[in-house]
Amino acid sequence: MNTKVGLYELHAEHKEWNNKLDFYKEDIAILEKRLEELVSKNTDQSIRAEIEKYQNQFIIQKNNIDQIQHIINQDEKEIVKEINDNPVAVDHRKKEDHSKERDLVETFEQKLNGLRSDFNSFSAKWM
Repeated sequence: MNTKVGLYELHAEHKEWNNKLDFYKEDIAILEKRLEELVSKNTDQSIRAEIEKYQNQFIIQKNNIDQIQHIINQDEKEIVKEINDNPVAVDHRKKEDHSKERDLVETFEQKLNGLRSDFNSFSAKWM
């Protein structure tokens, strides 16, 4: 079943998601700084593989953020085009719900929260 949602509601959700994803970018930057501290404080070769794993995961998650934001921004452009093409009764018009984008954001949040938790345990062990 395709649920229809108001254009303003979709727009508000896009803004919320982009704000969350921007926050997560900053969060990853903080985690990367902590990882740099680990590298500088631990010259032990036994943790190098773990450090590289987290470096790679942070890069992957930043790329995921960029991809999700691109999809959200494309959807937002469609809404703006629709409004510009027909500005009459915009507040009453509906569009198909963007459940795919919602699922992407929610799945990303779950993965990042798991990664953050794993990294916090790892860094606590080696700091």
